Amino acid sequence: MKTDIIALLTGWIFGLGLAVSEMTDPARVVGFLDVAGEWDPTLLLVMGGAIAVTLPGFFAVLSRSRPLAAEKFYLPDKKDIDTRLMAGAAIFGAGWGLAGFCPGPALVALSTLSPEVLIFVAAMLVGQLLASLSESRSSLLLGVDDA
Repeated sequence: MKTDIIALLTGWIFGLGLAVSEMTDPARVVGFLDVAGEWDPTLLLVMGGAIAVTLPGFFAVLSRSRPLAAEKFYLPDKKDIDTRLMAGAAIFGAGWGLAGFCPGPALVALSTLSPEVLIFVAAMLVGQLLASLSESRSSLLLGVDDA
């Protein structure tokens, strides 16, 4: 229960930050990616602000013996750059550039009930489902246990 409340609160703060900084507006993202035209640096400033707050906080949290609401820290252990990572990044980037949304802002923008946002989120969920099914199928074929 404590973990759920913390997740809800941090998600709300994240969504509020996205809304206040207008990062739920695809035009902001497209403007940031339009380096040859009417470049909009707003996204860069938001990312810089987020890093400035997160980096010291990250080190402060990791200096603890364990998180407040879990038994241990769950940090990624995979560090190599492989074909799957590159392909996923390319697909993510293409979707971000074409639609002007990435998952976080799209979920926050759902509150607008805009048809574009609804279609994007539906397509995103289908893509995640297909990727998950593909990964499960590959694991079964290769005899790899995900656990």
